[in-house]
Amino acid sequence: MRQAAAETGFAGAPIGGRGAGSRSRRSTGSNGGIVNRWIRGLGGDAAPLSASMLIPRLKAGLSVGELDALRGGLDLPMERLAPMLGISKATLHRRKASGRLDTAESDRVVRFARLLGRAASVMESLEAGRRWLTSPQVGFGGEIPLVYAETEVGAREVEDLLGRIEHGVYS
Repeated sequence: MRQAAAETGFAGAPIGGRGAGSRSRRSTGSNGGIVNRWIRGLGGDAAPLSASMLIPRLKAGLSVGELDALRGGLDLPMERLAPMLGISKATLHRRKASGRLDTAESDRVVRFARLLGRAASVMESLEAGRRWLTSPQVGFGGEIPLVYAETEVGAREVEDLLGRIEHGVYS
C-alpha cells in the first residue's frame, strides 16, 4: 500500500504539471516525513533528524515518496528536478518501480530539502525560499542556487550565502 501511494504521487508529475498539485500534497503528507522535517524543521515547526538517525535511513535508501515530497516543496516538475539530483529518466523509472532511491540519491534529496528549509527560514516563508533557490543570484555570478548545489561543495556555498544574508552581510 505504501509503495502504491509513492508511485501514485510520483506519477503525478507529468510535463506541464496537470493534476500534480493535489497528488503531490497527498503523497507529501504520507511519504515525505524526512524531507518535510528538513523543510519545516529549520523554520521552527519540527526538528530535523539527528545525523545518527538520518545516516542509516540514507544508507537504506529513502522511499520515492520523499523525492515527490521534495518536488512538491520546491514546486518544480520532476523533469526539471531529477537531472539536478543526478537522476536520469531511465533511473527515475527504475526507482519508481522499486519504490526506493539509492544512498547517493537519498543524500542529494536530503541536501536539497535542507537547503529549502534553510532558505525558507532566512527568507521568512517557504514561497520566498523556493523563489530564491530557483532564481539566478548575483552572489553566484547569476547562477541558480539549486544548480550550484548539485555538488556538496556548491551546497555549502549556498548555505554560506544564506548565512551572510541572514546576518546582513550579503555580498
